Amino acid sequence: MVRVIMGKKGSGKTKQMIDLINAAVGTEHGNVVCIERNRAMTYTIDYSIRLVEASDYDITSFEFMKGMISGLYAGNYDITHMFIDSLCRVVPVEPSPDVEEFLDWLDAFSEKNNIKFTVTISDDAELAREGVRKYF
Repeated sequence: MVRVIMGKKGSGKTKQMIDLINAAVGTEHGNVVCIERNRAMTYTIDYSIRLVEASDYDITSFEFMKGMISGLYAGNYDITHMFIDSLCRVVPVEPSPDVEEFLDWLDAFSEKNNIKFTVTISDDAELAREGVRKYF
C-alpha cells in the first residue's frame, strides 16, 4: 500500500506525517522507518522510529532511492512501514512522470514484501497527474 499526502509548502503535510509516524509505533507489528531530507523530525517522532537522514547519502535519482529502500529492507525484514517526507527534496527532482513511475515501483515493492509506504510531496494537489492521484 502506498499513500501520498500532497500539498503546497506550509499546508501541514509534515505535521500530519509526524502524527502518522507516532501513531504507527502503537499499531505496526514491526519496525517503522522514516526517511527525511533534514533532521527536523529528530525530536518530534518517537525514539523507536529508525530515522534516516537522506542528505547523508547524496541521493541523486530514483534508481538510487530504489536501491536504498531495497537495502534497508534486505537488512531488516521486520520493517512494516516506511515514511518518506518530501519525496522531491529527498530525491532532488521536480514532480514529473518519474515520480509516478517511482510510486508504481513502491506499490509493487509494497505488495511483494507486505510493507506500507506513506510519502509526502510538496506541490499543489490540484495539479497532480492521475498517476500520483491514485495514491491519495
